[in-house]
Amino acid sequence: MKNTVDFISFSYYMSVATAHNPEDYTIGKGNIMGGVENSYLEKSEWGWAIDPIGLRLVLNDFYERYQLPLFIVENGLAAKDVLVDGPDGSTVEDDYLQKHLMQVSEALQDGVELWGYTTWGPIDLVSASTAEFSKRYGFIYVDRNDDDSGSLARYNKKSFAWYKSVIESNGEALYK
Repeated sequence: MKNTVDFISFSYYMSVATAHNPEDYTIGKGNIMGGVENSYLEKSEWGWAIDPIGLRLVLNDFYERYQLPLFIVENGLAAKDVLVDGPDGSTVEDDYLQKHLMQVSEALQDGVELWGYTTWGPIDLVSASTAEFSKRYGFIYVDRNDDDSGSLARYNKKSFAWYKSVIESNGEALYK
């Protein structure tokens, strides 16, 4: 067929809960998509619902519905990492990514055809949604603050080595 798509790409950060009477519920904080708070899910520092199982559900739903290969172009978590004597020791992002990648693995076992996966983002950067540098995403810490102070030096976080091992082991390191 002419002018058809070969695959579907999408970003996944969180799930959104809805209700037929949203005025009776607490609105989800930090929820850029609207919706009500899901009290069953852990939240990020910015109020986004952390839902790795939701990613598996989306992968299965999209693949079943469209019967096309999928590509996750953005997935990640922001955290307020602090530089202490070199690379950051936080594992918040590691835990988020590990749980989400384990659900991606489950979706592959379910039969979903997934062509690729990329995180947001590999290096700390200014957040488009909040204009903060303290909202950090990457595997590489950038010595920069919200007031533009800092040397701009870069340091690999612990998550850098962890994610490298996940890639090198084709996902086997997720289960160690």
